[in-house]
Amino acid sequence: MKAILAITLIFSFSAFAQSSKVDGWSNFARVKFTPKLFKKSNEYFLVPFFDQRIRSLEGTEIILKGYHIPFDLPKNQLIISKTPNASCFFCGGAGPESVAEINLKSNAPKLKVDQIISVKGKLKLNDKDINHMNFILVEAEIITN
Repeated sequence: MKAILAITLIFSFSAFAQSSKVDGWSNFARVKFTPKLFKKSNEYFLVPFFDQRIRSLEGTEIILKGYHIPFDLPKNQLIISKTPNASCFFCGGAGPESVAEINLKSNAPKLKVDQIISVKGKLKLNDKDINHMNFILVEAEIITN
């Protein structure tokens, strides 16, 4: 009886620990995007619709593992992609759900193109400012893989 109780407790704690981790990329993949004309630039951009499920994640800490995509950004910002540079949103056929803007607590180290990194930060959703990504991690830090 004690063995069954111990096994049940282990599985319960294990399930709780796993459920507290948010899989960012798979949640981002469920977001629907529609093209919208922005009159200032006279260009179409894909605009996300954040349903209640994804909005409930805003402000929570998530971890993303992805490929560094080089951009000329402030030293504490970087872009990561679910896919390598050759097939990312900017250069290939991936969608806007496959990239995230990372606002680090401190300056980013020197990274190579397509270097795989993991970052941890609080999720901020953006559906209005076309100068920023739709998915942003703030107060972020690079964690070891």
